[in-house]
Amino acid sequence: MVTQDEDVRSGMPQERILITGAAGIVGTMMRERLRRPGRLLRLLDVADPGDHGRPDEDVLTGSVNDAALMATACEGIDSVIHLGGISRENSWANILQVNIDGTHTVLDAARQAGVRRVILASSNHAVGFRRLSEAAEGPDGLPADSTARPDTYYGVSKAAMEALGSLYHSRFGMDVTVIRIGSCFPDPLPIGKRGLATWLSPDDAARLFESALATQEPDYRVVWGVSDNTRRVYSLAEARRLGYVSHDDAETYAGQLADAPDASGPAATYVGGGFCTAALGEFNQL
Repeated sequence: MVTQDEDVRSGMPQERILITGAAGIVGTMMRERLRRPGRLLRLLDVADPGDHGRPDEDVLTGSVNDAALMATACEGIDSVIHLGGISRENSWANILQVNIDGTHTVLDAARQAGVRRVILASSNHAVGFRRLSEAAEGPDGLPADSTARPDTYYGVSKAAMEALGSLYHSRFGMDVTVIRIGSCFPDPLPIGKRGLATWLSPDDAARLFESALATQEPDYRVVWGVSDNTRRVYSLAEARRLGYVSHDDAETYAGQLADAPDASGPAATYVGGGFCTAALGEFNQL
């Protein structure tokens, strides 16, 4: 582990950001996009993210449930981007252990280390049983702070993450930004036509994370993590107040999805799409 004193002697970066889940889909895309002169990224995952030896990176391998490891990971850190966890529906036991208990371990390690800012990667599935028709009731779409209506155990874990973030802001003054991500992939194609509304491009994701990292006043806020898609149903008003400006639109991929099936039934009614009919507690790739 590189200490702050060693940073000073070696001229290494002074801003330090811990990214949990750094070897996952979003973490891998953010690793490249969040590199900046004068910034060190500390990368943590149960899987080895590879490419060791960069002077602007510090790699740790292990679980967010390991309190001792998280205490070490948070030493000298300015901000935590918490992406680690199970990213699909799974058994209640696994969801509870990794997503809920793991988030608590991350937040408490950050608190004890004096970390001033945490960004939590939530999901649209925290409000999956909100009706898409509700989006029409707001001036810019479904408000980012709509109360929880989870569609799965996974969605419950994201609602719990949001509640824990609120607690740690209110109790300890930590700056907490919750990003309810729609779907963040290199392109919206894996999601089908639903992705034309939910997509958060990798470049826009980096822009949104940078906006959250730049906040000056400690607060608790919930924002939608989506690009400014033509078919967007989620409000970007809250994210724009952070300074986020989307440059991308999933509609550029619409032609490639022309033959994809249209949603029907609950998937066409609720924000959570197919998650609203998936079997609870079973691993799925929806």
